Amino acid sequence: MKLYYTPGSCSLSPHIVLNEAGYEFDLIRVDLKSKTTEKGDNFNLVNTKSMVPVLELDNGELLTEGVAIVQYLADQKPETDLVPQHGTLEKARLQEWLNYISTELHKTYTPIFRAEEVGERARDYYLQKLKDNFNFVSARLKNKHYLMGDKFTVADACLFTTLSWHKAINLDISDWPVLADYQQRVTSRPQVQLTLIAEGLLATQTA
Repeated sequence: MKLYYTPGSCSLSPHIVLNEAGYEFDLIRVDLKSKTTEKGDNFNLVNTKSMVPVLELDNGELLTEGVAIVQYLADQKPETDLVPQHGTLEKARLQEWLNYISTELHKTYTPIFRAEEVGERARDYYLQKLKDNFNFVSARLKNKHYLMGDKFTVADACLFTTLSWHKAINLDISDWPVLADYQQRVTSRPQVQLTLIAEGLLATQTA
């Protein structure tokens, strides 16, 4: 199994899930600007969408879109409890969160990242919308360890990834103490730390 990824991007969530679920896999780094892999191969030949993540299965099939990948990975290892049982209300709640994160949170960042293209007025509008989303998530996370309660799920891998982009737009997450605590809680998970180190996002601990 192979994961095509770009450090710190939306491919971080399936990378976390791969480690949390105990999969054996290879990483292939992608430069999204040049659309090439670390070996110089044309990434567009792998994914015509020109986006990460891409999961290459052992049989050669390719799976794209982060929320699809994380659910597939977790479904193959139900003993990990990374997703609730199929057909339950809890599973629908998980998908509710995944949809919210991918549409309301993730996509709200895009015009902020592209402020020079969309203009200051649009940037300010979406920045306020992002803050409103942070307020919503913060309220829902209050007095909870993770989105679904006490158990870490694939939704947390996705939320953690998306919230982490606050640094790239100079948004101080300490204005939302619940979210700041949540990010630290997820970061402290051993498999998340392993993932962050592999992507060069966290320094290795030295004695």
